[in-house]
Amino acid sequence: MKRKYLSMAIGGILLAPAAFVQAQEQKAVPAGTQATQLDEVTVTARRRSESIQDVPVAVSAFGEEQIKDLQASTVEGLQGAVPNMNIAQGRGSANSVNVFIRGIGQPDALQTFDPGVGMYVDDVYYSRINGALFSLFDIQQLEVLRGPQGTLYGKNSTGGAIKLTTKNPFDNEGGAVEVTAGDYGRLEGRFYVSGKLSDTVAASIAGAKITNDGYVKDAVTGKHYNDDDTEALRLKLAFKPTDNFSAVLSLDTTRQDAALTLGRPMAPLLQTSLAPAGVIVLQPGETGEWNRRAQTSFTDGQGQYLKHSGASLAMDWDINEQWMLKSISSYRKLKTQSYIDIDASEYELGDVLVALDQDQRSQEFQLHYDNGSNVHATFGAYYMKENVPSYQEAYADDLFSFLGAKVPFLRTIRDDLSTTSTAAFAHLNWEFVPTWTVAAGVRWTKDKKDYERSTSTFWGAPFASLNGTVAFDARASWTAVTPSVSLQKEFSDDLMGYVSANRGFKSGGFNGRANTVYDTQNAKFDPEYVWTYELGLKGSSADRRFRGSAAAFYSNYSDFQARVSQDVGTFPVLNAAKLNIKGIELEGSALLGEATTLSAQLGWMDAKYDKFEDFRLDPSYPGFDPNVSHDHVPFSPDWTARVALQHVFSLGDNGNLTFGGDVSYRGDTWLSVDNRAVLSQDAYTLVGAYGVWDSPQMAWQIRAGVRNLTDKQYKTEGQEFASVGNIQTAYYGLPRNWYMSVRYNF
Repeated sequence: MKRKYLSMAIGGILLAPAAFVQAQEQKAVPAGTQATQLDEVTVTARRRSESIQDVPVAVSAFGEEQIKDLQASTVEGLQGAVPNMNIAQGRGSANSVNVFIRGIGQPDALQTFDPGVGMYVDDVYYSRINGALFSLFDIQQLEVLRGPQGTLYGKNSTGGAIKLTTKNPFDNEGGAVEVTAGDYGRLEGRFYVSGKLSDTVAASIAGAKITNDGYVKDAVTGKHYNDDDTEALRLKLAFKPTDNFSAVLSLDTTRQDAALTLGRPMAPLLQTSLAPAGVIVLQPGETGEWNRRAQTSFTDGQGQYLKHSGASLAMDWDINEQWMLKSISSYRKLKTQSYIDIDASEYELGDVLVALDQDQRSQEFQLHYDNGSNVHATFGAYYMKENVPSYQEAYADDLFSFLGAKVPFLRTIRDDLSTTSTAAFAHLNWEFVPTWTVAAGVRWTKDKKDYERSTSTFWGAPFASLNGTVAFDARASWTAVTPSVSLQKEFSDDLMGYVSANRGFKSGGFNGRANTVYDTQNAKFDPEYVWTYELGLKGSSADRRFRGSAAAFYSNYSDFQARVSQDVGTFPVLNAAKLNIKGIELEGSALLGEATTLSAQLGWMDAKYDKFEDFRLDPSYPGFDPNVSHDHVPFSPDWTARVALQHVFSLGDNGNLTFGGDVSYRGDTWLSVDNRAVLSQDAYTLVGAYGVWDSPQMAWQIRAGVRNLTDKQYKTEGQEFASVGNIQTAYYGLPRNWYMSVRYNF
């Protein structure tokens, strides 16, 4: 089966004579119109608008219609559509997202660890993975940049960046209303309204209400979990008082109130008997197919709540024909209160409450120069101030016993992380002779972090004398220089090649799981760095019916920040590893005839540790665990592939009827740093299909689709806390699900 689907992907790619592309294409326009070439795709990967074919960066781009054809409701729907990217809902959380690109991401979900892939909405950086599971309800374009983006995007983009651009009121007059219904109680409503208030002012408002009952159920109580209940609203005001000045003010808010997100215990859950000494098996680990039934120790009302709001102001000044100044100011506030049943059972072994009250302020200036011919330069400065106070509780009344009786256990944590980040950058693009262009840039970044933490432990009888508080505060700063350089050659009007080298920097920090004196003495960890070297080719046919790209890369990745499990309640963070990662990525689209579009993506990656310094693997260490290995890099499957086919039938005066579908493949994937065997996912294939009817003038649209058509069961994430009750919990992707939507455009 593996060879079969790889052959399908490769065969689809070879149908396009050009090397491959980053974007799926627009569908047919009103009835009677026939497509003769693929639409032009413009991206802002280098902080300015350029054709996707001219950018020496591996970037995938999706417009509004392509996002619909992916059947994506949130950014998680990009899974499978971008080579060598792994994106999934965060472990045990309804509101966070875990992203790895080319083997680089954030292995620990706690807020004191920084992401390895930058998330941006309208050029505003979102510093936490909490609140980053964006609902896609008024998106103009979505771009995925692969590889380090340290010069133009800064820290924490070592793996790459995901950019969402929302609709501009001046460019999208009119509106739409859409209602979607499906199984598992899915019911969604979205709207967008935009228009000019005068010749110089335009406004838009967009909103979404997204609900479903969830696909996990308690067989005893009948309660549903892994559901969603989200409301989102965005208001934009655009101003253009003169020809050389424009500004956009954006206000947004999102509220989510969901039940627990439950996984499945994959290993026997254990209780430690303090006297007599021993281990008691509470529940065996599950094997075989999961019936999507789960139990929890939490009660009704203990769910997952989020409120995420913000404001941004983007201003552009055309100083003269050569110079343009841009300012991006933003403020964001994130509040979450999430109960997470880490052990995914009716026992209290690893049950936690994590509550954040984060805010961030940022300011960026960009000065662009364009001589109208062969030189473009960007100069910039960036500042961000972030505060992340949090309160946490850990419940473990079933973790310990004494003389056959349970020993109550509670841990409370109060911490506060403050980060100040400043940066200056410059980037120059110079066509020094016809058809040859060199681009070079450099960014200087300084990160300063202050961290305060207090951990209080409360034991029940007869161990109340062990109660106590461990507290510490620390501060540190790091500076980094992240250069980039590329050399680009236009072989013809339709074919371009490039070579590039880019450095990325992921900030250091402090261990947000430092619960013991030992942990506090070793709480600081250093930054990660990566150098990536890339060779790429982008081309299209002369008639613009075929377009594509190919990229080969090699990454040297050092000081990998690994959170490991040591002893009960002890979780050190080690700058443990050095990796080399190499891979190949192919993307392409072809317009076959006048109504059929074929697109394909193929990624191959070989990620390996050059070294992994882990004291737990020393046989003389008292906590030596033979089940731990570092043979595989987590979230780095060797193969990712996808083939999508779409055909439009013209119904004449009755509109258009479109049918489409895709097949995606993902190789073996490991879901934990420690390579626990039960937290791995064998290679699997997913199938999706949809049909769309568009009225003659595109006023009405009816869409129906099914995701995971074969009802494949597959793991997407894992919790690994083996030193606490042997917790090893897996989270699963969506089962087969169908939907139907009706949309009216006006």
